[in-house]
Amino acid sequence: MAKSYARVEKFVQEHPWAITEAALGSILEVLQLRAEGRMFTDDEIQARVGAGAAPRERQTLGAVAVIPVFGILAHRMNMLTAMSGGTSTEQIAAAFRESMSDPAVGSVLLDVDSPGGNVFGVEELADEIYQARGQKPIIAVANATAASAAYWIASQADEVLVTPSGQVGSIGVVAVHVDRSKQAEMLGVRHTLVSAGAHKTDGSDLAPLDDETRAVMQRRVDLYYGAFTRAVARGRGVTLGEVRAGFGEGRVVAAADALKLGMVDGVRAIDGVIARLAGGAKSVADGARAALEPQAPMPSPEPKETQKDFVDRCMGDGTMNRDYKDPAQRRAVCQKQWEGSAAAAIEEFRAQLEA
Repeated sequence: MAKSYARVEKFVQEHPWAITEAALGSILEVLQLRAEGRMFTDDEIQARVGAGAAPRERQTLGAVAVIPVFGILAHRMNMLTAMSGGTSTEQIAAAFRESMSDPAVGSVLLDVDSPGGNVFGVEELADEIYQARGQKPIIAVANATAASAAYWIASQADEVLVTPSGQVGSIGVVAVHVDRSKQAEMLGVRHTLVSAGAHKTDGSDLAPLDDETRAVMQRRVDLYYGAFTRAVARGRGVTLGEVRAGFGEGRVVAAADALKLGMVDGVRAIDGVIARLAGGAKSVADGARAALEPQAPMPSPEPKETQKDFVDRCMGDGTMNRDYKDPAQRRAVCQKQWEGSAAAAIEEFRAQLEA
């Protein structure tokens, strides 16, 4: 495997992903075929794993700033996003800040067509979009897919719309481990890892995944899933339980069903959305739900989970009890989860493992 592809494979294995299973499978397929000696052109890679080459610059149409959120998402532009036609969250954030500070821009539209991507940078971008609410109308349109990390971001807009043929959802986080030990054995290759640090070689693809490392990976996935679902609940104004049990449960959801579930505010083609915003409209979804579901009243929202309720429930979690014997430490980690700081909670967990 060429060094560049080896770096991509290492990147894929080391990072948690908020991405559709199909997109992650395509990435792994390309890496596996490349490891076996298959060569790909950029076009072939884009056809397998990305949305293809697409304009990734902000456009201003009248007073509407249109920010593309296309392809596989990553924190920074790297080989993976470059070869897949993807976008970096840093790039989206920069375009968003520019749009919010531009006096000529009256509204901001996120044009989303993405299967999701790497979790790093997503929480920060989602928080920034949510905190900017009220300054200018911020509309996200799934045109035609806002899945996983892309829905995490889109759900923080003032309004979330989906094109009639579109889909949203895939709320979940996944980490992958590739075991190449049998492949190496068949090739007559034996690797010896000489390391310092108890967990330095955890998760190596040169050995099967052991139970302890699997548990650490699962804990990490759970932390990011918690941050993801809390953000969606905040953005959509629903309870955490509604997100975890009623927003597709990890599946992508077609437009009409997404509207019924409250995952979106309306079903509209993007051209019409831009036209309305350019005409000075502050809201695009007004009446959309009623027009499509005239006999379906909106359910009354459940009481929102309080901080105390969340921490008490977290304290009683079996995994937490196993990983944190000291109640004070367990409460501290639960508190950090409530605050939405997945990174801080991970560091706390990592510190406990190394203690």
